[in-house]
Amino acid sequence: MIHVVGHTAIDHISRVTHFPQVNGSTLILDRRIYYGGGAANIAAGIATLGESCTLVSAVGGDFEGSDYQKYMNGLGITPLFYVQEDANTPTAFMFTDTAGDQITFFEWGASRAFETSDPPSFPFVHMATADPEFNVKVARSSTFSSFDPGQDLHRYSAGQLFAILDHISILFANKHEVEGMCRTMGLNREELTDLVPLAVFTMSGEGSVLHSDGRELFIPAVPVELADPTGAGDAYRAGFLTAYQRGFPPLTCCKIGTVTASFVVEKVGCQTNLADWNRMTARYERHFGPLDEKERKIT
Repeated sequence: MIHVVGHTAIDHISRVTHFPQVNGSTLILDRRIYYGGGAANIAAGIATLGESCTLVSAVGGDFEGSDYQKYMNGLGITPLFYVQEDANTPTAFMFTDTAGDQITFFEWGASRAFETSDPPSFPFVHMATADPEFNVKVARSSTFSSFDPGQDLHRYSAGQLFAILDHISILFANKHEVEGMCRTMGLNREELTDLVPLAVFTMSGEGSVLHSDGRELFIPAVPVELADPTGAGDAYRAGFLTAYQRGFPPLTCCKIGTVTASFVVEKVGCQTNLADWNRMTARYERHFGPLDEKERKIT
């Protein structure tokens, strides 16, 4: 069982011609509403791949009976929700320009419940975007944990980041988050990776890098036709964590994460085109060769 901590959200995703200057405006080319939230995206990806998953999240009074709730139930995700009846379920407003760059505005909403909650101890947990102090508590009390700061990085102090990295086994971050963590913590990239046993840094269409035992291993991206980059990192983590839970070595986990991310970017929406294990395996073997089940460490 993989536990995932963080946001469940409603995503309003728009394509724009360009990002305007302050006090300016721009043309919206397309706008749609999708299921999202970093933790929920990861949980949905894990469940679609066939692994058991619990989502530890905060939702508003508008979530009960919603289509999103029914969808999660259909995937078999186990909910562990903090419910704020008087609040909205968190909502993200994302704008992507024609170059593929993105800006996000996020309504915290019901996620304020994290600020006053104490988590249980988890045997295997991933901390996605959530309240920093709540994630510190999760990291300190759990047996095995991984972490990505996501777009909530600006909410973390240096002390909170050091506290989390002191207890986790795997750090995930994209290139912008790596730069932000280094600035906040007063570290360079090498010093950051030295704080954790494994670090996985994604670089959009340029691939990803696994830092392990003082080595850097590059994993190329799977070439696909890009429709929308939103949710690619979450899908990567879903693939990696599912493979890791099933006993595959870290480098293979990165390749599986790369493949699961490649499906998501082909369509707009973080959960619109999630891959199951069979679809993932077929694409994996076209790009990386046979997925050797003998690699797995069966425990």
